[in-house]
Amino acid sequence: MKEQVRKYIDPGLAHAAGLAFILNFIIESLGRHSPLQSLIFLFNSPKVFLYNVLLIFITLSFSLMLKRRIFYYVVASVLWLALGITNGVILSFRMTPFTVSDLALFENGISIIANYMSTWQIVLLVLGIIAVIALFVIAFIFAPKKQNQGIPYKTNLLLIIVFCLLFAAATNAGIENRWLSKYFPNLGYAYRDYGVPYCFLNTWLIRGISTPTGYSADMVREIFDDGIPMGIDEADPAIPVLQTVEGAMRRRPNIVFVQLESFIDPNLIRGVEFSKDPIPNFHMLQQKGSTGFLRVPSVGAGTANTEFEVLTGMRIRFFGPGEYPYKTVLKETTCESACYILKDLGYTSHAIHNHRGAFYGRNLVFSNLGFDTFTSIEYMNNVKKTPRNWAKDYVLIDEIRAAMESTEGKDFVFTISVQGHGKYPEKQVISDEDLKIRVTEGIEDEAQRNAMEYYVNQLYEMDQFIGDLVEVLKDYEETVIVFYGDHFPVLDLSEEDMENGSIYETEYVIVSNFGLPKIDEHLYAYQLSARVFELLGIHSGILTWYHQTKSDYGNYLDNLKILQYDMLYGNRYIYGGQNPFEPTELQMGVREIRVDKIFNFGKSTYVVGENFTPYSKVAVNGDFVETVFVNPTILRIPDGVKSKDPLDFSISQVGKYNTVLSTLEDVE
Repeated sequence: MKEQVRKYIDPGLAHAAGLAFILNFIIESLGRHSPLQSLIFLFNSPKVFLYNVLLIFITLSFSLMLKRRIFYYVVASVLWLALGITNGVILSFRMTPFTVSDLALFENGISIIANYMSTWQIVLLVLGIIAVIALFVIAFIFAPKKQNQGIPYKTNLLLIIVFCLLFAAATNAGIENRWLSKYFPNLGYAYRDYGVPYCFLNTWLIRGISTPTGYSADMVREIFDDGIPMGIDEADPAIPVLQTVEGAMRRRPNIVFVQLESFIDPNLIRGVEFSKDPIPNFHMLQQKGSTGFLRVPSVGAGTANTEFEVLTGMRIRFFGPGEYPYKTVLKETTCESACYILKDLGYTSHAIHNHRGAFYGRNLVFSNLGFDTFTSIEYMNNVKKTPRNWAKDYVLIDEIRAAMESTEGKDFVFTISVQGHGKYPEKQVISDEDLKIRVTEGIEDEAQRNAMEYYVNQLYEMDQFIGDLVEVLKDYEETVIVFYGDHFPVLDLSEEDMENGSIYETEYVIVSNFGLPKIDEHLYAYQLSARVFELLGIHSGILTWYHQTKSDYGNYLDNLKILQYDMLYGNRYIYGGQNPFEPTELQMGVREIRVDKIFNFGKSTYVVGENFTPYSKVAVNGDFVETVFVNPTILRIPDGVKSKDPLDFSISQVGKYNTVLSTLEDVE
């Protein structure tokens, strides 16, 4: 019998099964930061654990068809371990696990890696990558090969097919019996409950918004059975035109949104007390303006997704798990947004962010969201940095003023803060004299206390920025300002630690300099813009009108999903079959970069003009030359150039990885 088994059953099956079990245990240990927690997962959820073992086993089983079986095991194991290690590392500085969407953000991650890892950690990472490459080479050269006659190809192929069918059946059974799920309302909890391999696979296979059952023009129209605020373009009756409900517009003030990085009220943390209130200005504004908790779509990361919900009125959880629409659908199409709604009312829309313009692809995506200008850090001067190398928010005040003063009409300014960004250092990096807020009670562990004190001191400075911005804008023409946090900070806190019982809730406040009524209400991030517009008497836009009129209906979320699918992936029945939104010609920066003269002095060439920044770079005949930023009016080329023809020169704003954001051609 033993001989018959060896003849018909490849011993590689046992090898693959054992290796799959070991790999899954390691991956779960890394994700849970504890082998003990992985063991508890095995005993508490054996079906889920073994299901993930089966998933890994399927990928290893293809080795049964190969001569270089050991080499395949090495490559496959390294890839699985890379998933586990990456997920474990990411979970050490944010609360959202590793997803396929993070691969689309690879360049962004590399650009900020120094903010999270020390120099020696980066060196170890590079050495690790080199070691893996060396392992591949050694395994390929020296690992034994199986002879063709020793491989029962037909039997093994049949077995692989059987394993795949078994996996499909196990998946269906798991979903039907609810020990698996395709819907992840909380991505972190999903990885914990359903296992890392399965959840990561879902973030790869499930993208976009699924087609609603019975999707049709009638289904979409029935959502607004009482009519929608749309008119008809007389020049082309097939295209609906968004318009304001007659007589509803009461005011057209300037509208300023400020999305505050990792901003929450630390006084809501149970048992923790501080030497003084970290956010006094925000609390003062809450006494005057409309306020409440804001339910956001992510924890510890995902700034762009909160941003997307606020701008569009769309719900992120209808998309694939862990998906960033900025990196998928919005790269290809325009989308109804606050910018397009206000554009029809005469507004100019500005985006401002004190971080890289290409981060999350904003320099491209903002055109499809209807922004007219985008001022990123590459267009800013006098930027001060935190000890973790993030730009401080105070620089945003002048940028908001510059945006509003760049036009004669009304402005919509959407500002994205970055100062409060984690990870927060576990060693004290702020001097005693600069430490404005201290933890006085509730945290005994020194590392956790240092991280908390760093965080609340950044909050304190952000709060000073809030107060100063309100003071600056109070003398402008009618202006409404909306402050809110984008997501929970990367701190070792859970729902049980919070007075409000949630790590998915930040807070918002809406204030004005013209006596806007105070109406307090808890909101979801995708409802915030509609709520602000409703306070101003603005009802334009399909989703704005929908949130303002249908939020109390029982099928509110189901119909919202239908509308989102129709607008982004479907036939756009709600717009009469055509997309009414054209991409804007996005202008980078609101200050005109100008060259007045170019001259040589000594060995150097000097370019004199206006509004240069440390990211300004000179090109001569299309080739960049070494450029030294002297001040906002002078750039120096140390080695000089022979050409004196201004037509040979151009000035570009260049971000990391030589990303050119804009160029002033022919500087004459």
